[in-house]
Amino acid sequence: MKKIFTILGLISAAASMNAQIVINEVYGGGGNSGAVYKNDFIELKNIGSTPITLTNATIQYAAAAGTFNQYHVLPSITLNPGQKYLIQEGAGAGGTTNLSPDFVATTIINFDGSPNSNVGLAIAAANGKVALASNNTQISGPTNTNVLDFVGFGTANMFEGAAAAAAGSNSNSVARISGDTNNNATDFAAGTPTPENSTSGTLAVSDIKNAKAGSFVKNTFVKSDEITFGADVKDIKVYNMFGQIVKSASVKENGSVNVAELAKGSYIITGTVNNEPVSQKILKD
Repeated sequence: MKKIFTILGLISAAASMNAQIVINEVYGGGGNSGAVYKNDFIELKNIGSTPITLTNATIQYAAAAGTFNQYHVLPSITLNPGQKYLIQEGAGAGGTTNLSPDFVATTIINFDGSPNSNVGLAIAAANGKVALASNNTQISGPTNTNVLDFVGFGTANMFEGAAAAAAGSNSNSVARISGDTNNNATDFAAGTPTPENSTSGTLAVSDIKNAKAGSFVKNTFVKSDEITFGADVKDIKVYNMFGQIVKSASVKENGSVNVAELAKGSYIITGTVNNEPVSQKILKD
């Protein structure tokens, strides 16, 4: 499938070869009998090697044998390589555990213009079709030009490759187990849901090769409106929890970046130390 993404505001066909946001996991059993989680969810992931921005993208949904008749719009998001993005969808009456989503889908739109009062997509637990699209044009299949990724699971009548992914259930999601070969049957498997948001798996400085432990962000709890760094750091980017870049800089050792204009909350700081990428979560008070 041809996949072209907006990369930091630029369209780059060449870069799309190593820059790719895909559907990583789909769970439609949320809130059903025997479910742990209260909500359905869709998890995206950047499986490429460069940061990627999606703007005006949509999630479109269809029943296993149905047409894509509803969707919701995503906010503008930027994901770093390996970073995930958790979308909370429809809720059920059961389940015991809340999600920690990056985005809660509240407004569902029907393509035919009829009202839709659902809060989040009501994804079928076992069988269905989910597409990540570059705009709100209604898709009819996995090879449409605005389709960025497509997953048909269970008895779905459309899918990437030779066959659909395995069926989900109230206790199983359908999750990516490899890269993206455009074959749902081999790229996905059913298993215990593992919802992860954009802060999951954030690298600590001690995990980065050649980066001295504790030498990146010195004050991960920011009270003075200054983020202080313990090393020369290039290409600093501050991301909010929607994956949007809200600050950029470069600093010398023990230098600081003023973030007085940023609202209180959690942020992800990325940069380069000793030619190695580093990433850290901070909390601004």
